[in-house]
Amino acid sequence: MSIRPLLMLMLLSLVLGTGLSRPSDSPPGSQQAQQSKKKKDAGREEASRTAYYKKWLDEDVVYIISEEEKKVFKALQNDEERESFIEQFWLRRDPDPRTSENEFKEEHYRRIAYSNERYASGIPGWKSDRGRVYIVFGEPAEIESHPSGGTYERLPWEGGGTTSTYPFERWRYRHIDGIGDDVEIEFVDASMSGEYRMAMSADEKDALMMVPGAGLTLNEQLGISNRADRPYFNPTNANDPSKTGYLRAKDMPFERMNQYFSLFRPPQIKFDDLKALVTTNVTYNTLPFYVRTDFIRLGSDKVLVPITLELYNRELEFKKELDFNRAIVNVYGIVTGLTGRILSEFEHTITNEYLDDHFEQGKQSRSIFQKIVALPPGQRFKLDLVVKDVNSEKTGVYSRGMAVPKFDGEALQTSSIILANSISPVPTNIDQLEQFMLGDLKVQPNVRSEYTLGQMLIPYVQVYNATIDQTSLKPELEVTFAVKSAGKVIESMQDLAGGTIQFFSGQRIVVIGKIPLKEIAIGKYTLEISVTDRISSQTAMAATDFSVKEPAVKQTAAVQ
Repeated sequence: MSIRPLLMLMLLSLVLGTGLSRPSDSPPGSQQAQQSKKKKDAGREEASRTAYYKKWLDEDVVYIISEEEKKVFKALQNDEERESFIEQFWLRRDPDPRTSENEFKEEHYRRIAYSNERYASGIPGWKSDRGRVYIVFGEPAEIESHPSGGTYERLPWEGGGTTSTYPFERWRYRHIDGIGDDVEIEFVDASMSGEYRMAMSADEKDALMMVPGAGLTLNEQLGISNRADRPYFNPTNANDPSKTGYLRAKDMPFERMNQYFSLFRPPQIKFDDLKALVTTNVTYNTLPFYVRTDFIRLGSDKVLVPITLELYNRELEFKKELDFNRAIVNVYGIVTGLTGRILSEFEHTITNEYLDDHFEQGKQSRSIFQKIVALPPGQRFKLDLVVKDVNSEKTGVYSRGMAVPKFDGEALQTSSIILANSISPVPTNIDQLEQFMLGDLKVQPNVRSEYTLGQMLIPYVQVYNATIDQTSLKPELEVTFAVKSAGKVIESMQDLAGGTIQFFSGQRIVVIGKIPLKEIAIGKYTLEISVTDRISSQTAMAATDFSVKEPAVKQTAAVQ
């Protein structure tokens, strides 16, 4: 064969992609392609495993896994350890390990499937309030369902009378461990979208609540009371038989709050970088902020602990975004026991944004945030807080011990004194717990307890174990407010007629004072509140420190 036909044959072979290699040789580049395919397959498999473990933690067991277990699971290094953990997780909950079936696991996944089938609306059923309660506590002993709402005869403890309601369900459990007996939970679809939300008040299902003259209770029909007297609008009346006369003990504002805390757990944590600062014992502090804790009795086994932090906006870095100057602060907090057990874990994002016209004034303001947790009484805990300015990446760290008082026995006792910036009624459309919410009032603390001349000192305190007069069904308290400096009384105010009592029930009495600071000189002071029960002749006292300073640039609290 001549050279020219041979060249033509080689060219043709290249064009057809066959080459001149022997049949046993691998095509050029095939090994590299196989390696690339293996890497892609491995990447897809790893992503699939990661998604599986994330779903298991964030969906499958999100309501039943303890904080300690969650912490351990997140620290595991490989899939073998994770699989072993999951196996042990279900084994610890198996009611009868001798059998091949795990009844707890099977029932748990049955509840998830049932919730997704029955309670889905705009969100998956397992995420709904009904789904969450069903997954954790199982099927109630009784479900009263009103899927279309409509005409409804109120029960005696709801005030009687006829009204029209939104779709709602009432679930009854005979007993729930850690909550009590005869537990009633109402879910209301006020948006008519199929999403039932847990109700904080029986009145939330009333579709005629805002319609004048319609859906009256029996007392309102008889002219004994009017709609404004309902505890939904004025919770202070909850224990006043002349205004309501029908509420049960478990319908009281603080009892509903106690049930809410018991039924719902804290949300999942996203700010892992802030949590890492707590676990690695960081000691530097480039973003200053201030913290106060207060203690309010919630029940015999729980104390309500409002944790409030405040920082100055001038310490934050604002970035211009469109027409707004915006600062963003991430907050992470954790409460642990002496053994390291996690009692509460939370996070929040504070966002401040101002138009140019209000920017300078906004920078002189303060940002305040509060998280309310429920803790067992009579124990010591550790509180860790981390705040991070997202724009500047400055970080502030707070770590302190916290002794939760024990409220028990029959002696007259008080909560801690909250010196408030403001106290206002809770809006009637609130259907879940919010920051600063104590019963029927929103109490925003003065975190640093600093005042200027001319301001009003507004102390909030609760009194426990007071005797209720069986004739008037009211307490008889003598309340004295004394401002002291170096042990000497500078100013005092006494209430003998009960004018400072804002709310009372068999469990608690809320006392709010108002003390002008016009005649008090600049300096440090102590406020003492003495409460005497004139029926039982018992006395209780609480005290807190505050300071009065020179007037400065006007600052307003910015709550986000």
